[in-house]
Amino acid sequence: MVPDDGTPTAGTAPHDGATGAGAEPHDGPPGAGTAPADLTDLPAVAGVEVEHRFVDLPGLRMHLAEAGSGQPLLLLHGSPKHWWQWAPVIPGLARHYRVICPDMRGCGWTDAPAGGYTREQLLADTVALLDAVGAGTVLLASTDMGSITGYALCWEHPDRVERHVAIGVPPFFIRMDARLLPRFRHLWHQEALAVPGLGPALAGGGKQRVIRHMLAGPGLDPAAVAATAEVYLAPLRQPDRARAKSAMLRRLVLPEVGRIVRGTYRGRRLRTPTLVLAGTVDPVFSPDVVRGLLADAAEHADHVELAAVEGAGHYLVESAPAATLDLILRFFSAA
Repeated sequence: MVPDDGTPTAGTAPHDGATGAGAEPHDGPPGAGTAPADLTDLPAVAGVEVEHRFVDLPGLRMHLAEAGSGQPLLLLHGSPKHWWQWAPVIPGLARHYRVICPDMRGCGWTDAPAGGYTREQLLADTVALLDAVGAGTVLLASTDMGSITGYALCWEHPDRVERHVAIGVPPFFIRMDARLLPRFRHLWHQEALAVPGLGPALAGGGKQRVIRHMLAGPGLDPAAVAATAEVYLAPLRQPDRARAKSAMLRRLVLPEVGRIVRGTYRGRRLRTPTLVLAGTVDPVFSPDVVRGLLADAAEHADHVELAAVEGAGHYLVESAPAATLDLILRFFSAA
C-alpha cells in the first residue's frame, strides 16, 4: 500500500465538468445551497491518480472521486468528513477495483440543499449515483454516518451490493442494552450539533471546537489530526454546509438511533455478507462490545463476521490504514 502523505494540496484536474450518463440536470431551488464552482482546489491522494467530476442527480449535483478500474467499489464516508477520509486506503483499493468515492449530500464538494437529509433521500441519492455511473452491483465499504446509508442499501436493494465492510458500526438489528448507555456519553456532540441554530453555529462558527473534538480520538496521532483538520473544517464554514451538518444529525442519525432502539431491523433479514471492523480502543463499539451485540446475529443475517483492529479507535481508516486495507481486501476476495 502507498500511504497517504496527509498533505491537503491541489488534486487531479477534473474531467471537464462531466456528468453521469442519463443523469438529470441540477435544478435546485434558489438559495438551496450549491457546491463550489470548480474542482481545482482538492486535497490530493499520494500514490494514485484520482479523477474528480460532478454528477448531476435528480435535484442534486454530487462530487465524485474515482480511481482504479474493474469491479466497482463504493466508499461511503462518515461525519464530519467527506471523500478524503478514504485517502489512506484509496491507492491500495484502486489496484484491485474501480473506486467510487462520493461526497454525500451536504458534504465536501457536493451540493448542500436546504432539505433531504433523511435515510430515504440519502439512499435515493446513492442509488441514483450508481445508476448514473453504470455501477449495477457493487462492493461496499462504509463508516460512521455513511454506514446508515450503507446498511439501508443492503436492506432495501440487496441486489446492488455483493459484500459490505462496515467500519466501526455493527448491523442495526442489534438489541440495545442498558449497559451500553455509559458508552454513549462519548456521542454528546451529536445531540449538540442537531439543535437548530445552535448546531450550525457550533459546526461552522468560531474555532469550531466541537468539530475539532469529533476529528480527534483514540488511536489517532494528534499532530496528524491537527495537520489535516482544515480539510474538513473549511467546508463547514459555509453556512449552508453547517446547516446541512446539523440537519443530517437531526433527520438522519438520531432517527436511526430511535429505529434501532425500537427494534425496527430485528424483523428484517440482512442478506448481504457483512464484515464489521472494530477498533480495540473505540470508546463506544469495541470488539468485545460488538461481539456481545452480535450474539444472535444468525437469527437476523445470512453472514456477519467481526474483525478486531489492534490499537485503532473509531476512525479505523485513519488510525490503522494498513490493517484496515488488508481486512477489506481479504473479505472481498473471498466472494
